Amino acid sequence: MQPKELLALAEEFGSPLYVYDATTIEHQYNRLTTAFSKVERLRINYAMKALSNLSVLKLLKKCGSGLDTVSFQEVQLGLHAGFSPDKIIFTPNGVSFEEIEAVAELGVQINIDNLSVLEHFGTKHPKVPVCIRINPHVMAGGNENISVGHIDSKFGISIYQIPHVLRIVENTGMHINGIHMHTGSDILDIEVFLYAAEILFDAAKQFKELDFLDFGSGFKVPYKKGDIETNIEELGKKLTKRFLAFEKEYGRTLTLAFEPGKFLVSEAGFFLAKVNVVKQTTSTVFAGIDSGFNHLIRPMFYGSQHTIENISNPKGKERFYTVVGYICETDTFANNRRIAEIKEGDILCFKNAGAYCYSMSSNYNSRFKPAEVLWKDGKGHLISKRETFEDLIKNQIMIEV
Repeated sequence: MQPKELLALAEEFGSPLYVYDATTIEHQYNRLTTAFSKVERLRINYAMKALSNLSVLKLLKKCGSGLDTVSFQEVQLGLHAGFSPDKIIFTPNGVSFEEIEAVAELGVQINIDNLSVLEHFGTKHPKVPVCIRINPHVMAGGNENISVGHIDSKFGISIYQIPHVLRIVENTGMHINGIHMHTGSDILDIEVFLYAAEILFDAAKQFKELDFLDFGSGFKVPYKKGDIETNIEELGKKLTKRFLAFEKEYGRTLTLAFEPGKFLVSEAGFFLAKVNVVKQTTSTVFAGIDSGFNHLIRPMFYGSQHTIENISNPKGKERFYTVVGYICETDTFANNRRIAEIKEGDILCFKNAGAYCYSMSSNYNSRFKPAEVLWKDGKGHLISKRETFEDLIKNQIMIEV
């Protein structure tokens, strides 16, 4: 999207504001399906925790996507957006057994990552097909905060515990129809990912009636100029070749599944915020915006870097700014970043704001959550209203004290 289009949206809908480009989401989806076009049965399950707006879900459904969900509420949202239960997989961690049963009753694919839960579920519901999430003990990502494949991860059943899984399956007579792994976000090395895939293939040989293999996702997207990203085309070529060979060895056609979230929506997102103040101290020039980590927590939570542009003065002379928020905490978005000269009232644009940004927002400091807009067919469509004071207090009950 162009700065003038984003500025017009900020003028129309106010700030702070999230904007998502539908064309970019569609492009990323098609890029992934093209990379694996030689696989007979390919399934993309969008990891909706990245961005769960109903209109975005409907857009991805139109593309042909399924859903990867992690809570009963996400399942409900997916069904509300029009996804059929058989297009949804439920991959929770640490939820109650009752929640898993409630999702299973809806006809959604269950993915279990705990031996005790697996045994309990298999004993009570042996006829319900179950996928098993394994931990291959491989870290394909670069950030320990978003890697879930390490040896001490809370996610998945250790690959070394497969004999226990087989014992549970034999004792309960349950049907295992899928094997799943997810090593974490920001995959840097395709060869490491392929090594983890081999572990998944070896595990799959132990189960004779599989319908699908789910390789997770975590594909890295570039967050700044010159940043590296996962080479999807190379991965598609190499993993397809190995998957087709395994299918032949296994003796039946299987579905190859992925569950991308960030890869599909991150680069489609823009976060727009207005500069409230420009403050000069003895050593720093602060640009304080009308937002904070209540709206965009990733830089503070993960140490992530989002490119920040002054779209009100895109060709201005660059100066060094520390961009901060209005929250009564340390909420620094960028330290000493080169940005085109900033004045009060300018609109700053944070790029790669489609994934884990609005979905992780809060009402901290009793601030309202921002509006969301989908840019489609050259027009901005409001897909989530800006919160109001009524939204802030609607669930509160004020008693006499």
